[in-house]
Amino acid sequence: MDPFKMGPIGGREFRPVEQNNIAPYKQVMENWPRDNQSRLGLGKLEFRDEVFGPESLEFDHLGRGPYSGLADGRIVRWMGKDEGWETFALVTTNWSEQHCAKGKDSTTKKQWKLEKKCGRPLGLRFDKESGDLYIADAYYGLLVVGPEGGIATPLATHVEGKPILFANDLDIHSNGSIFFTDTSKRYNRVDHFFILLEGESTGRLLRYDPPTKTTHVVLDGLAFPNGVQLSRDQKFLLYTETTNCRLMRYWLEGPKGGVVEHVADLPGFPDNVRINEKGEFWVAIDCCRTPAQEILAHYPWVRSIYFRLPIPMSILARLMGMKMYTVISLFNEKGEILEVLEDREGVVMKLVSEVREAQGKLWIGTVAHNHIATLPYP
Repeated sequence: MDPFKMGPIGGREFRPVEQNNIAPYKQVMENWPRDNQSRLGLGKLEFRDEVFGPESLEFDHLGRGPYSGLADGRIVRWMGKDEGWETFALVTTNWSEQHCAKGKDSTTKKQWKLEKKCGRPLGLRFDKESGDLYIADAYYGLLVVGPEGGIATPLATHVEGKPILFANDLDIHSNGSIFFTDTSKRYNRVDHFFILLEGESTGRLLRYDPPTKTTHVVLDGLAFPNGVQLSRDQKFLLYTETTNCRLMRYWLEGPKGGVVEHVADLPGFPDNVRINEKGEFWVAIDCCRTPAQEILAHYPWVRSIYFRLPIPMSILARLMGMKMYTVISLFNEKGEILEVLEDREGVVMKLVSEVREAQGKLWIGTVAHNHIATLPYP
């Protein structure tokens, strides 16, 4: 059907499955509040062409930062206007400036063939007591680096004897355990789009325990598990399922310990989730779902034909009515929506990875663009 490999499948093995856990499109969109002023579009573009695909944003216990993991494999730190950005850490000794540092091209396909060697740091979290920075790297797993930076030390690269293919995001419990997502047992980050197209659900929530240096499977069978965030009292954690367009809760203790609950259905595809000082949760969403996308989700045989057509994915997406833009939403612990901010025209960001509320601003990261966006808040 596609001898010249023009379409998204390109002659590869493709095994779409029925997706039954996505809430009906009409139900979600009718109940979702809209930001008719597109207030997120009023944000400011910061550090344009100075950072490349800054997925996650962190600040250390002294308030320095932001720190961010870039598409070229580095973790960088903002040192102020006089000094600018410095390389704080690397996830591998394989990294070299000549081989890995591609500047603005780092967020294009040119970098994809280099990611396995150079690394792709995604989720970042500081241990506020030790000052250590924990890193979820898409290829090198869970790592940690000390307060002075340098080459990170691997902590978890395998679980149950098999490689962690796609470490994505993490959070640190007060008891020292690190919860992190492994997005798929079949596909790595370069091939992440196949996770969405197939609807496969082999992702996991994992836990690394420092005293025993062991990694455990907490939840399995997840559909593109992505962001993870502990609650303020640490009785539960929230995680996003990108394929199923939803926010989920896993209870760690109390009468519901071990129970998984649905929290909210979302209008698009969520990435990271981050808590603010009030214990509320910001969710970054690449918007929006379409009626055509819902049909494809429920009929894998249609997907099997549609995505094998010799037509580029950009055109197939437009035919489905997809026009991606950024939505960020604030939820309370009950899953009630407190705030919705949109950038419908993609003025500051078309694709979003994370929202961090700090220093009187929203700091907005993106895996796809070469800048950070900020917006005064509240």
